[in-house]
Amino acid sequence: MQNALDEVRQVYVDLAQRPIQRNCLRKTECCHFKLTRRTPYLTKGEAVVAAKAFRATGRKSLPETVDGSCPMLQQETGNCLIYEDRPFGCRTHFCAAAGGPIARREVLDLIRRLEDIDLVLNGNGPRPLQNAVADALEEVG
Repeated sequence: MQNALDEVRQVYVDLAQRPIQRNCLRKTECCHFKLTRRTPYLTKGEAVVAAKAFRATGRKSLPETVDGSCPMLQQETGNCLIYEDRPFGCRTHFCAAAGGPIARREVLDLIRRLEDIDLVLNGNGPRPLQNAVADALEEVG
């Protein structure tokens, strides 16, 4: 499994090296799924990377959010608890402040790599962030 997780992280590195103009200001508007009506979908590899990062914060399970925000958004500070290991969808998000969405055609090769890793890990394809990470938290123990 470690090789697959390393490959997920490499996809994130490869994305960051693309000459795509991004300017994440960490306003966290995109982290409020109920407001945006958009929830990132994660492959199993992404979910496990996110779950491990979440566990590293000392937390064991995702909190219930009544406002529809990402469960990994720290309510007190408004910061993402796993920013360095945030999923692909969060990195290519639709936030206007960050430059809008990245065109799928510009990152399709990276998406396919994540899908290939999902197959290796016996995943079931992309799933809503909350469900995918909750299941991964159970799996990583």
